[in-house]
Formats: sequence, structure tokens, C-alpha cells
Amino acid sequence: MLTSDKMQNLRSPLVVLLLWCCLPGGQANRVYIHPFHLFAADNVSCETLQTQTEKTLQTLPIAPLDMEILTPDARDPVEQDTQKQNITQRTAVLAELMNSLGLRMYQALSVKQQGANTLLSPVNTYGSLVTFYLGASKKTASFFQHLLGLSSGTDRDDCVSLVDGHKVLKTLHNINSLVDDGPKNEISTQVWLFTLPHIHLSADVVQGTRDFSDSSFIRGVDFSQPELINAFVEKTSNGKVKDAFKDLDASSNLLFVTLFNFQGNWKTAFQPDKTSLQEFHVDETTTVMAPLMTHTGLYQYFNDKVRRCTVVKVSLSKRSYMLVVLPHEGAKLTDIEVKLRTNVMSSWYHNLQEGLLEFSLPKFSLSFANDLRELLSNMDAEVEAKLLGSEAQFSQLGNTNQFTIAKAINKVSLEMSEDSTMSEQNKTEEAGVPFKLSVNRPFLFFVVESESNAILTLGKITNPTL
Repeated sequence: MLTSDKMQNLRSPLVVLLLWCCLPGGQANRVYIHPFHLFAADNVSCETLQTQTEKTLQTLPIAPLDMEILTPDARDPVEQDTQKQNITQRTAVLAELMNSLGLRMYQALSVKQQGANTLLSPVNTYGSLVTFYLGASKKTASFFQHLLGLSSGTDRDDCVSLVDGHKVLKTLHNINSLVDDGPKNEISTQVWLFTLPHIHLSADVVQGTRDFSDSSFIRGVDFSQPELINAFVEKTSNGKVKDAFKDLDASSNLLFVTLFNFQGNWKTAFQPDKTSLQEFHVDETTTVMAPLMTHTGLYQYFNDKVRRCTVVKVSLSKRSYMLVVLPHEGAKLTDIEVKLRTNVMSSWYHNLQEGLLEFSLPKFSLSFANDLRELLSNMDAEVEAKLLGSEAQFSQLGNTNQFTIAKAINKVSLEMSEDSTMSEQNKTEEAGVPFKLSVNRPFLFFVVESESNAILTLGKITNPTL
């Protein structure tokens, strides 16, 4: 069993959130709302873990994989419309929980990716975990809730109060839809779930993939044909996901892959005539020539002398921005990474001040595939075993209790256009002498949804030419 210390590590550091609730007459009253209560299932009660009795499972037959049928699964348009909603308390609360877990996952991933370009999407990994939560037995579900920061805080060792996973997934989708700004900034999430042909899947899990994604593909297929599965994923992802699965375990009966694709534009374009090949210092002994874009104008930035880095906010649209974190000369990127917490990012944001910069940034686009089981194992091998590994139980996933998740892959793609979202690409430069800041060495970046401050993607660029 997980020790009390292990269980504590599973919990998000956020126990309660302080939210403002406007009262008549312009008065404001501070109301403490526990995350669990925002996402709790209807008529929630403590459900005994020891009993073998689970709720009656409604299952659906799965369409066989057919290379001639490449259209996504059908969706209810009314259900889709309900996901396009304004910012809510749930969105703000979930963003904080998601950011906390995402930063911890990134730290574990970055240790394994020292010296390499790295990319992670907290919204994508969080959504994948919640999808599996929908199919978990009560005991396994309780471990998921601890990791996701959604435990009630009042459960006993033998009892768990469950949240409504569909509320969580729809809120994640809402965060993405807030950023999706037509041709300016686009986010798309695709989900593929493969199981053996004779298995019927839980209607809850099938609906969960639709709550979470813009398009989903759930298919039945013989796992002895990984080349067929890979060809299907590559075609339906427009070539963005290739060779997703290799060396499949014949005893497995579930494969899962997601694609989170962010296509962004800078709100104010870098000046094309000032883009030039410049030295980028990969490390103390390696230098490459990389195209650095330059723009002189007003930016919000902060010189963090404590953490020895400079943070610059670069607007992408009215709904999103990028934080670029450049270590001071002589400082190590890893020293900043190990200190990443939600309160650190909040401190950076609140200390930003506007000033005139001559800002140079390498051109970069990045794609990266993360194995969710490896991510959890990097955090804690015992946590991975309880959630997706040998000790995990998925009695609510389908018409068999013996589900083994062979692979759960999260593919993230970040594509930054050189175009601007403004009609005037080059405004008159501000008067004064600008401070010159050249991002010519490894740096961190965060793509953030501006309403909730949800981290959509984060990563590091150690070599922009790769």
C-alpha cells in the first residue's frame, strides 16, 4: 500500500482556493471553495472501497478499424455547444490544479531530458488521466483523485467520495476553447483509443473521449498488427503522429494516444528585415548558428535576481501569451527548473513591469511524444503502478476486468507562425534607448491561457536548430 507520505505527495499542494464572490451593492466576500465540491458527482456519498459491487456498467460495441473509414466518431452537436461557455469558477480552480501537476510532471521529465529540447502539455496529460479515471475501480479511482488534487479531504482509508469526471473534462475543453481564436490561434485535441475487437467499452469512457477532445477515434483491432494501427493514426492526424506504437505486448488490450496541437501567432510581428543568423550557445562548448527574430517595442518583463533569470511576456492574442524565461549568463537552466512551482510563476507574473526592449528570440517549432506511464514512473514508480501499471484496476472500463494499458502516449505539437495577429505589423518604434535582451542560450517557455492562467504547454529549447 502507499504510505501516508506517498499519499501526501500525490495530493496537490492546493487544498482550498480563495475565490471572490460579488455580493449586492459591490461588496465582495471571500468564499472558500474546496475543488472537490466544484466537481463532485451528483448525490455524492462515501463509497466503500472494499466491496466488489460496482455500479451497473453500460457498454457499447466498438467499430472495427477500417483504413477506408477515416472520419472521427459521431458527436452530438448540442453537447458540443454546451462546452463553449464563458469562464467559470471551475475553470479557474482546475487551471491551478492542472498547473501544479503539470509543473511536477515537467520537472520529472526534464531530468530525463537534460540537454534536449522538451515539451509537455499539462492540459493534455491531465485530461488523459481523467479519461482513465472514468474507467477505474473505486480503489484505483481514489489514487487518481489524490494525484489530480480532487480528493474530498474527508475520505476514510476504506471509503472514497467520487468526482464527476465529465465535469472535469468539459472544463478542460472549455479552457482550450477560450484560446481558440479562429485563424489567429488554434488549439486542437485528438484522441485515439484502441482495444481488442471483442471488447465492449464503457459508455462513460466513450463519452469522456468526446468531452476531452475535438475529434476522437475509438476502434477495435488485433494488436498483432501495430503497423496497421500506426498507419491509421498517421493518416487521421494528417501525419503529425507517426510510429505511435512499437513492440506491443500481446497480453495487452488497450492503447491510448492523444495529440495536442497549438498553432499560434505573435500578437506583434517580429521585424523580418531584422531576422538574422546569430550564435546560440547550446552549452559551454557548443555553439550553433540559429535565426533570431528581433522586435523593438514595449514588453512586460522582470529581472528575477533571486532565481537568476529574466522573464518576458510575449502576447499571442487577447486570450493567450508566452512567458520566456532566460537564465542570466552563467546561471544554469536546471537550477530554475527544480524551483518551478505555481507560486513562482505567480510571482513572475505579478512582478512584470513594462519597458522598452530590443528583444531577440530564436525561431522555433517543436513536437514531442510523452509516454504517460513513463512520466508517472519518473515521478514515483509506486504511483505509476497504482494508477496505470500492475496494481491498477479498471473494472469500469469495459466488459472485462483484466484491462492492461500497454501504451498511453501524449503527443504535443507547438507551431509558431511568423505572422502577426495585428493588422499593422510594424508600429512606430517607441522613443528612448531600449534594453537589449537576446535569447541566445537555452531557455524555458510557457504558453498560457490569459483568463485562467492555465498552462497549455511548457518546455525548454536547448538547441533551436534541432
